[in-house]
This record gives sequence, structure tokens and C-alpha cells, in this order.
Amino acid sequence: AVGDTIVFVDYARTWGTNSVTINQNSLNFQGNTSPNPIYNTDGQSVTLTYSGATQGWIPTTDDDVTDETPPPYSADFLVIAGGAGGGIGGGGSGGYRNSYSTEASGGGGSSESSLTFSGGTVYTITVGAGGAGQANSGVVGTNGVDSSISGTGITTITSTGGGGGGGNLNPSSIYGIAGGSGGGGGAFVGGSNFTGGSGTANQGYAGGIGRLTGSEGGGGGGGASAVGNNGTSSGGETGGTGGNGLASSITGSSVTRGGGGGGGSGGPQTASSAGGTGGGGQGAGTNNSSNTAGTANTGGGGGGSGGTFNVSRAGGSGVIILRMPTTSYSGTVTGAETPIVDGSDTILIFNGSGSYTG
Repeated sequence: AVGDTIVFVDYARTWGTNSVTINQNSLNFQGNTSPNPIYNTDGQSVTLTYSGATQGWIPTTDDDVTDETPPPYSADFLVIAGGAGGGIGGGGSGGYRNSYSTEASGGGGSSESSLTFSGGTVYTITVGAGGAGQANSGVVGTNGVDSSISGTGITTITSTGGGGGGGNLNPSSIYGIAGGSGGGGGAFVGGSNFTGGSGTANQGYAGGIGRLTGSEGGGGGGGASAVGNNGTSSGGETGGTGGNGLASSITGSSVTRGGGGGGGSGGPQTASSAGGTGGGGQGAGTNNSSNTAGTANTGGGGGGSGGTFNVSRAGGSGVIILRMPTTSYSGTVTGAETPIVDGSDTILIFNGSGSYTG
């Protein structure tokens, strides 16, 4: 009945190692039906009073003054893996997974379901590094590193690192590598139409085909929203441009990320090949048309090598972004930038690994 009272006292001071869990028996506790409250502080005492069906049992005296039953709440995410380094083909962008609003995930995937966070649970944030560039165009590019969110009670969200761009040294290194988005195909004397690596379902697209007719044109790396473009033998063996990335407004403003790296060229053309929108690096041309790395914290693929720029470039590191109601935000976080408040939500941007406690 309303007004009924129960008092618990840790007279032996052992709750820290022998905690008390209260079975709510389908009644509310501090207005919530779950989780069951746990008292685990040595020497603590608590007085619980039944207030009626709406709030149920409430602590009227609590030495720890903690909300013992914080309700679960939804949190949206954007998880982008590290982009790949180029070979002569452009590096593929890191896998792109998104739950915010109705925004798409990479590779033509739909928006995913948001996560459900629980109070007191630690969620581990792992942001993948970009794949390294190579010292010469003969070597296949290095894959990017996966990014992930993990913790008790949720299914781990993992985005796959981008696939490295194909090289031009020998047939074993000629093809683009599979990844979140695939690397662009390389080129090899005496052959043509070397395929790019495949993308991962609901994360990114395949890399473009590398072609050769006398000189090399690497395929563009795949992006979050488009396949990398093919290299071409017309007009002087031009590298393919990188596949474009996707835009998200999870931070409160629209930002495009996840572009593939442009393919490089060993032919006589002078122009470089553009990376995909959203951080894809530029592929090298000849006659001082340099290549560039993927942009940090976009998962962009690195530009392919070619001509006088025989070094391929690294992919950009990934990023993880969380968005949750400000009324539920715990404030316990490591490794994130200063929180952003947008309307009724708080946003955390992780440019490196860290954690969030619900």
C-alpha cells in the first residue's frame, strides 16, 4: 500500500562485494520497470517507500543518492572504418554504417536500427586507422582498419576497413582488394581489365576496373555511395575517379564522408584523377600531377600512384559518432571531442578510440 516502507542497512559493510539486488516483481521503481536496482556500496543504508503505481517504490533516504534504475534509451550511430591505401588503383573507402533518421548506410543499404544503451554499462569505441601508402606502384595497397561499437547487451556494430588498390608489379598483386568499399583494380603489362575489389553489403561499393593499353590507368576506389570509376586507355591511360561518399546530418549539419581514392596513371596524360566526394584522395598523373592521402576521420581511400609520383598514398582514418537524448546522456565519456548539443540531443564525435558509459 502507499506509504509502506522497507529499510536496508549494510551493518557488516560488505555490499561492495556482496551486493543487494531488489526484484521489482513487475512494480515500478523510481518510475521504471527495469533494470532491477542494485545496492553495492559498503556501509550504505536506504529507505524505500511505496508511492503508488506511477513511480512505485522510491528511495526516501539513500546514502549513495544514485538513480538506481536509469531507464534504457536509444542512441543513433554513424560508424566509418579506416580507408585503404592506394596501389596504382585507388584505395577503397572504409565501411559506412548509419542509423540516424532515415539516412542510408553505404553500398545502397538502408538506415539501421538505433542502439539501446543501459545505465552503467561501458561501451567500447574503436576507431580504425587508414591503410598505409606504398613505396612503389607495384605493391597492392594496405587495407584500412575496422571501426566498432561494442558492449554488454548490444550486438557489436562493425564497419569493415577499405580494400587496398591493386598494383602493377605482377598478376598476384594486380587486382583490387575487397573491403568496406573495394580497392580499384591495378594494371600489368600484357593484360587489361583487372577488376576492383568487392565492397561489403550495406557498407560500400566495389572498386573500378584498371585498364592497360601500352600504359597503365588504375581503377578508382569504391565509395560509400558509388562504384569506383574504371581506368581508361583512351586519351592517354587515365586513372578512374573514386566513388563518391555519403552525406549525414547526424552532427546537426550535413557532412559527406566515405569517398574512394582516385586511380593513378603511368601513361602520358597530365591530369590527376579526382578522389570521390567525402575525403577520397587524388590519384597521381604524370608531369607533376601529384596524388594525395584520404582525409582523416572520413574513411576516405588513398590516391593511387603513377608517372613521376610512384608512391601511393594512405587512406584516411575512420570516425564514430553517437547521438542521444540530452536527458539520457550520462556525461561519462573518454576519447571524444567536446559534446555538441543540437536541439534536445547530445552528440559525441570520436576521432580516435575511447568509451561511453550509459
